[in-house]
Amino acid sequence: MERATFAKYSWVDFVFSVIGVCTFLFDWGSDVWVAAEFYCRGNFLWFGVLVGLMVLSSVVVQMFSWFWLKYDRELPGFGAQTGGGTVLFGDQVKLSCLLHVLQLGFLCRHISAIRQGFRVWWRKQEGSEYAVYLTHDLSMLRLIETFCESAPQLTLMIYVMLRTNKARTVQFVSIAVSTTSIAWMVVDYHRSLRFFLPDKAKQGWGSSLIYFLWNLLLIAPRVAALALFASVLPGYIAAHFLMLWFVFVLWAWRQRTDFMDSAGGEWLYRATVGLIWYFSWFNVAEGRTRGRSIIYHSLITTDMGILLVTWWCYRDPVQSESYALALLITLPFTYLLGLLFKTVYYCCFHPKLWRPPARDPGLPDDLPDAEVSFKDFSIQDGTLSSQLLNKRMACHATHFYSGQGVIRNTDSTNRADFSHL
Repeated sequence: MERATFAKYSWVDFVFSVIGVCTFLFDWGSDVWVAAEFYCRGNFLWFGVLVGLMVLSSVVVQMFSWFWLKYDRELPGFGAQTGGGTVLFGDQVKLSCLLHVLQLGFLCRHISAIRQGFRVWWRKQEGSEYAVYLTHDLSMLRLIETFCESAPQLTLMIYVMLRTNKARTVQFVSIAVSTTSIAWMVVDYHRSLRFFLPDKAKQGWGSSLIYFLWNLLLIAPRVAALALFASVLPGYIAAHFLMLWFVFVLWAWRQRTDFMDSAGGEWLYRATVGLIWYFSWFNVAEGRTRGRSIIYHSLITTDMGILLVTWWCYRDPVQSESYALALLITLPFTYLLGLLFKTVYYCCFHPKLWRPPARDPGLPDDLPDAEVSFKDFSIQDGTLSSQLLNKRMACHATHFYSGQGVIRNTDSTNRADFSHL
């Protein structure tokens, strides 16, 4: 029976890893620069908000990194499968914990991925699957870091420009870096999702372009609307966020997400999903997604309308005369254009993830292929399969590429392994 084949680690993966760590370091450098600028100018509130975003983002990313590292170490035979010494920080658990406490775990993951990638690509050593495995974890951590820091920080910078009615060089740099981080995350994340398509269903770069435009056109007006609202009612933006975030976390809980391997980790995931949904939608549960997507975008469209109308009513007519009407027209139009690009993507570029090799015995014979549950591999004999694939990213890929596809975990301890489907 034909099996799906997956791409090996290549020089493109290595370049993405190097650019990823450079983007991460440059992002942190610009954050420190902006924070120092705020502090020196006596803008202590903005300084506190920016530092708070930096700390929150770092802590959340380190927690996810530590949870995943802990889960992977509990997998039977994981060390042998990855070559023992290639596992992040080797067997030094205390050192791993210390580095994460010092907020260095994410950076060390970057270094580990580059090291493993160099061994595979340049020196032609074994370990391609593990190199890809590391890059997929980094892709998801970048996604989390982007929506915990870059998107809120971009909102803050636009808010500061609107409140002061002027822009300094450091603010332009911060906006450029935040925008670059978001754009890079979108491209990198979609590239990781595409890895799980069989070779015969691989997508071209055209699909990535449409995916990028769709996300850019949806996220940009959302961020701008939040900044505009905050510029006229700064005391209410926190209440607005907490209200929607609480609703989104409950919604994620109602969808029975099953991404992490522990109860505490799962609630951390749901809380993070709530934060991401505040800016952008992505599917987190199995089953049909069209209904959930329509509900989400209807809610966000209504919310953006309320934010823009509120800003229009409370704005300074003289100060905002040159751009107010243009923004009021452009932002809703841009969001609708993003929805159009999203529709184009799903109609023209969105493949099914996999065709399952066999039906479940209990399913009726006349059930359409799209309704057949995807098989999952269970570690029953205490060993990993010969093909090491990142089940965390595979879980997101399945939710993204197949609205009807279902991954059923037959062993809750093997979430980091994803084998032949």
